[in-house]
Amino acid sequence: MVRAMFFPFAFAGHELALGQGRALYWPAERTLLVADLHLEKASWFAARGQMLPPYDSRDSLERLAEAVRLTGARRVITLGDNFHDAAGALRLDPHSAGMLEALTRALDWVWITGNHDEELPKGFGGTIVPELELGGVVLRHEARAGETAPELSGHYHPKLRVNLRNRHIARPCAVIGSSDNGAERMILPAFGSLTGGLDAAHPEILGALQPARTIAALMPAKGRIARFPLWQASA
Repeated sequence: MVRAMFFPFAFAGHELALGQGRALYWPAERTLLVADLHLEKASWFAARGQMLPPYDSRDSLERLAEAVRLTGARRVITLGDNFHDAAGALRLDPHSAGMLEALTRALDWVWITGNHDEELPKGFGGTIVPELELGGVVLRHEARAGETAPELSGHYHPKLRVNLRNRHIARPCAVIGSSDNGAERMILPAFGSLTGGLDAAHPEILGALQPARTIAALMPAKGRIARFPLWQASA
């Protein structure tokens, strides 16, 4: 059973659960999915003179370990951009490297590659693939415009921006597109620390989910999954 902090919803004939921590859990597969870890992003910027707190990898991995604990997941699938660059794995501090080694050893771990890490290091365990299919759903890093099969992806780091009581609020969210043939495709929020975000209604995100009849943002709110309409095709 998915515990508190993960909230169920239907997707492509499956029950999934989106967590407040930006992970997605698939109970029937006992699988946790996360997109865009961007491990060692801070150290990449530091090498270029922009100093950021060097704890992003540790924070991301600790939150991931907690999501595994909360859900009881037996498998983790990452949806690309796992490291911020090809050399990111070499810059992990010993504590973070140890956490990652323990996670990949304890779980059935699948790395899907992304545009930041097309060549992933093989030293941390797990299986490395460009994409895969699970339960009739295609899992890949970047949504493929024109895809007619159910699809889960990452890449865009969507955030929902709303004005509430004269306050501007931006929160990571998932974005789901539903087409006329009933197929659903979803872009997950970025899981990693320091990942920023693109407006959920940005034309790049809306275009990536075409063909679609409707597109909406999904976000855990008040103990449930709230949907915020972003776009609808003309009648």
